[in-house]
Amino acid sequence: MITRDDVLAAAERTAGRVRRTPLLAPAAEDAPWLKCEFLQHTGTFKARGALNRQLAARERGELERSVGVVVASGGNAGLANAWAAAALGVPATVFVPVTAPEVKVARLREHGARVHRVGAEYAEAHAAALEHVRATGALLCHAYDQPEIAAGAGAIGEEVLADEPGIDTVVLAVGGGGLFAGVAAAVAGRARVVAVEPTGAPTLHAALRAGEPVDVPVSGIAADSLGARRVGDIAFDVARRVPPVSVLVDDDAIAAARLHLWREHRVPAEHGAAAAHAALTSGAYVPAPGERVAVVVCGANTDPATLAAPA
Repeated sequence: MITRDDVLAAAERTAGRVRRTPLLAPAAEDAPWLKCEFLQHTGTFKARGALNRQLAARERGELERSVGVVVASGGNAGLANAWAAAALGVPATVFVPVTAPEVKVARLREHGARVHRVGAEYAEAHAAALEHVRATGALLCHAYDQPEIAAGAGAIGEEVLADEPGIDTVVLAVGGGGLFAGVAAAVAGRARVVAVEPTGAPTLHAALRAGEPVDVPVSGIAADSLGARRVGDIAFDVARRVPPVSVLVDDDAIAAARLHLWREHRVPAEHGAAAAHAALTSGAYVPAPGERVAVVVCGANTDPATLAAPA
């Protein structure tokens, strides 16, 4: 379980080390605010949770300098933890699926991480990371399902409402659910959350229907960042306490929203980050008249060459 108090503690712990990203005002009367978390260190919101996790572990004496940290990731959590580990002077080992985009793998190595490609899905990389913990004693930094990881991400919600207290709704993408859990805990009682998932990886949607986290098959263009097989326990706990509006978007909607963000705003969103915006551009979520909506654009680790529309 995490609460707003955990989010506030994470925000204080990481203050001055992570960027307070801008909230762009709507370009038109019926357009959303855009929370530009793609401008965060390493190009992803996950830098917040990674740093919070590692700093908190160091405070408790759990971060061993010789073995450092390990994380399984589709790419972004690995980047974030490699960056945080480098800032704290400890080594980072990252397990990624073989499907991880080369642009992310190259950046992982630029941050000094030891990268291992294992399996076709995140779940297989995670199993390899757990074995590494057993063998070395490295600190496990989960991609999404640890309280300090989720609480660090929750500071995004605090910033959105601090910058624009009149926001009614925060729209965000869900993979394993760390971003959702943190933001929903932060804004509970002050704004609603729309949780957006690809039809090819509906982990939270399926859990809410089943009444518990369940495995789902993973596919689609956003699977490298929203490709968890099962929503995290922390996210599901928060969803039961603070029920979101759960919507699904297909690959075509995600691709179209990504092009829209680039053409209209010059925002180089990766597919997973464009999923949240796709809820609005596709009509999967239709705001009520006068509803003030903020969309979290959570990552930009993508190949710029793919931002142009096909001929």
